[in-house]
Amino acid sequence: MERVYSHHDRFRIFQVKQLLEELGIPCFVKNEFAIGAIGELSPMDVMPEVWISDPEWLPKAQQFIADFQAQPLNVFPWICTTCNETNEANFELCWQCGQDNDK
Repeated sequence: MERVYSHHDRFRIFQVKQLLEELGIPCFVKNEFAIGAIGELSPMDVMPEVWISDPEWLPKAQQFIADFQAQPLNVFPWICTTCNETNEANFELCWQCGQDNDK
């Protein structure tokens, strides 16, 4: 087993886990609820982590994570060009009409 990703934001942890699973890379989250022990344990010991089950997947997982981290975070809402609905930044499709976010 190999640790491939660590972050203080659980949302990012589960986003990486889900994306790895979509690529067929078996993985799991470690220290998911350990953040409550901060103060009794070192912050580095309670940080949520994504681990892969099979080290054979390590190069592919590391490359994917590097590509993932290189993507800019989109934090601004966008307006659908079809129906003018405002959508959250993390939506790839308009929640109102289903149109792609064609930025």
